[in-house]
Amino acid sequence: MAGFRPVLAVDNWQDALDTYRYNNPDVRTLCADLSSINVEDVAQTYNLHNVDLIIGGPPCQGFSVAGKRIVDDVRNKLYKSFVSFVRYYSPRAFVMENVPNILSIGQGAVKESIVKDFTSLGYTVDYKVLLASDYGVPQNRRRAIFVGVKKGVFEFPKSFGYNVSTSQAISDLPERSLPDASLYPNSANSDYQKWARSNSLGIYNHEVTVHNDKTIKIISMVPDGGNYKNLPEEFQGIRNVHIAWTRLNSQKPSLTIDTGHRHHFHYKYNRVPTVRECARIQSFPDDYIFLKSKTSQYRQVGNAVPPLMAAAIAAEISNVLEQ
Repeated sequence: MAGFRPVLAVDNWQDALDTYRYNNPDVRTLCADLSSINVEDVAQTYNLHNVDLIIGGPPCQGFSVAGKRIVDDVRNKLYKSFVSFVRYYSPRAFVMENVPNILSIGQGAVKESIVKDFTSLGYTVDYKVLLASDYGVPQNRRRAIFVGVKKGVFEFPKSFGYNVSTSQAISDLPERSLPDASLYPNSANSDYQKWARSNSLGIYNHEVTVHNDKTIKIISMVPDGGNYKNLPEEFQGIRNVHIAWTRLNSQKPSLTIDTGHRHHFHYKYNRVPTVRECARIQSFPDDYIFLKSKTSQYRQVGNAVPPLMAAAIAAEISNVLEQ
């Protein structure tokens, strides 16, 4: 979306890579644990020697150890591997994505350690917690973003100044399942829907989950934007999760969608959102098609960084590199 040309995608989950490759057929993929591969071997195998930008979201389980050098924590092999790729390639810029509380863990010790590691490699590092709904994504998803540049001044993208609501994102998608490649049964009702549909010839990944009668009955008692507190007392404790029985609010951006999608329900229909509805909420255009089982598709969507937010960050990086 921002004009970069991906050259290699690395992940340790083949399902995600299969979907990525299907939608980006010219990009090579590598299924591997980042902590178990040698960066020089990767460079030779894929003939990759000049890279402008490295993007990643390494899990950081050891980040909870307050005050300890995270690069010395055995649980942070993936983080150390990410650093090693940046060190080897010395790209003009890098982006690292993580959970928001990475900035506050250990009274900021983790954040300071990350900044120190990349500063030592010659980067000017900026970090910020971004809200996806500020960038046209119909979802209030918060993520911590670290950006490093070798030259120039990077500035995080400013808010677009408007929000896209859940209904503006998915109101054109029907209540019932549709076979893949079905024509749109309804007209687009918003600019966002027009954008999502602009390069797609039909609907994919819109298979509805069929709930049992009891679940449907309980969902039906929850109003648009409501949750378990709107239920009669005898139903409130059925699921011991504070987000249980939550209806998406049709007039606001969605809550953060996860990989399970069993607690958040459609604002109107008595069911969980389909994979396509979740993909819309994540800001994937309709021509981005998810492969593998439905369970796998939900996980792929939930694990993703919202594309429109990613594109906004990448556009600002592009401006720095062009300067």
